[in-house]
Amino acid sequence: MLPGSIQISGETLSGAEIRDICESLRENSVRLLSLRGCQLSERDFGHVCRGVAESRSLAQLNLNLGIVSNINRVKQLAEALKTNRSVQSLFLHGSPLTDAGLALLNPALSIHPSLVALDLGDCMLGDEGINLICGLLPPDGAKSGLKELTLSANPGITSKGWGRLAIAVAHSSQLRVLNLDYNPLGDQVAGMLAVAVASSRTLEVLDLEGTGLTNHSAQTLLDMVENYPTALRTLILAENNISPELQQQISDLLSEGEEEEETEANEVTAREKNPWICQNNSSSQMVLMTSGLGDSLLAETEM
Repeated sequence: MLPGSIQISGETLSGAEIRDICESLRENSVRLLSLRGCQLSERDFGHVCRGVAESRSLAQLNLNLGIVSNINRVKQLAEALKTNRSVQSLFLHGSPLTDAGLALLNPALSIHPSLVALDLGDCMLGDEGINLICGLLPPDGAKSGLKELTLSANPGITSKGWGRLAIAVAHSSQLRVLNLDYNPLGDQVAGMLAVAVASSRTLEVLDLEGTGLTNHSAQTLLDMVENYPTALRTLILAENNISPELQQQISDLLSEGEEEEETEANEVTAREKNPWICQNNSSSQMVLMTSGLGDSLLAETEM
């Protein structure tokens, strides 16, 4: 039987329910475990962590909205992740980690062999926490790192911390999605991020919703999209003081890039599917021949 999911939201969990969850984890029958906003005792949280440590099927662990509510729980989760080898996505949004909690969790995160997505939104992080996170975005040629990172609503991070993150993003060989929504970034940090996006070869999605941007930073982002080849496909700028015209211009340019890539991809796919398509550039002639015994020979000439 394929592993399934356990998704519970906003409930107070009994000891019996926790035992069932832990048994499923040990039996490797759970791929997604979400206990979003649930209430459980310290003892039961420890049981869940031990189940996570033993599971070989668990790929996504969602403990959003205050589940990891104190340092003792952070320590237990860190111990579980040191043993676990299967978790690919870890969501701790709305947990009061602070930099001190992240420092306890970081050793387990940095050595985990499968982790590619991390949500630390609204976790009361500061610049020290950013320095630790940058270690999870190794530069080109180094070990694998995060592909998706969420740092929404962490207002304690200063422009110095965001600048440090921008440098890490610019040199990261893995990161594809970066969510920074609802942080007071302002135009200065947006300029740093524009440089990072222009340098990155992988970043496809950047969420800057509600980050205090103006037309000044939007123009910088527009120039970046217009003049530099990037991997960026989605740039979210809602709830900023940016004119609809500038937002539309940026969106149109990103859409053009997607259409060009899709056309190129379709052409490559067509060539792969029909290896008998040969093009002679010097004579501007294309000969199309069907493969397979007994098929008729077709020829097209383009003048």
